[in-house]
Amino acid sequence: MNQLLTVFNGSYIFSKIDLRGAYNLLRIKEGDEHLTAFRAKYGRYEYLAMPFGLTNDPSSFQNLVNGIYVVIYLDDIMVFSKSEEGHVTHVFTVVSRLRANNLFAKASKFLFHVSSVEYLDYIVSSEGLKMDQEKFQQILNWPPPRNLKAIQSFLGFANFYLRFIKNYSKKIS
Repeated sequence: MNQLLTVFNGSYIFSKIDLRGAYNLLRIKEGDEHLTAFRAKYGRYEYLAMPFGLTNDPSSFQNLVNGIYVVIYLDDIMVFSKSEEGHVTHVFTVVSRLRANNLFAKASKFLFHVSSVEYLDYIVSSEGLKMDQEKFQQILNWPPPRNLKAIQSFLGFANFYLRFIKNYSKKIS
């Protein structure tokens, strides 16, 4: 996760694309369909497109668009740039590659050319990573834990943001 989020360093223009049914649109390599075979009441079937949940789904999908000023986590794509001209080119390249592979974005979740954006529960901007203020408030307003399960639940949530909490390990011990 840390490596994923540090690639934005120096970028100040961002676009975020959330894909619609991305994995179900990926064609399984011709000749490998038999690897997805299953038997049902009326016969034996093979997938032609990747069903959600296959082990290689994320890596197969990411290979379509990785390496072009973009970070992908599952079906969330972040395009980042250090110049306005470059950003237009980067977004065009990503969208062209998606279109060439019949992948489509959710228009309602497409953010284009913004200076900061929420990505993977962080706020990403030219200033780096910040904690989402809503998540910060949730930690501040968390009720005092009354049992082991409640403590574990809180620590699981808080651990995600440990980079933002000074002396975190001392505070939780």
